[in-house]
Amino acid sequence: MSINRGRVRWQCRRALLELDLVFARFLERDFDRLTDGQVEDLEDLLRCEDHELWAMVNGSQPCTVDRWKEMIGLLGQR
Repeated sequence: MSINRGRVRWQCRRALLELDLVFARFLERDFDRLTDGQVEDLEDLLRCEDHELWAMVNGSQPCTVDRWKEMIGLLGQR
């Protein structure tokens, strides 16, 4: 089954402004270089609620899912 990168890119649009800004930077900088496995991990991570996801990205809550940690690290880069 192939990954629909366009759908994942669309799912990166978030209601929380802070996340939307983080994802805009991430999409421009890193998205096109992700492997299919990384895109799958990102798609899974995007199922989180915005406030939970923002807490992991800004470091106020630890990421407890090992396969998401790489994506959280990329999202947290400035």
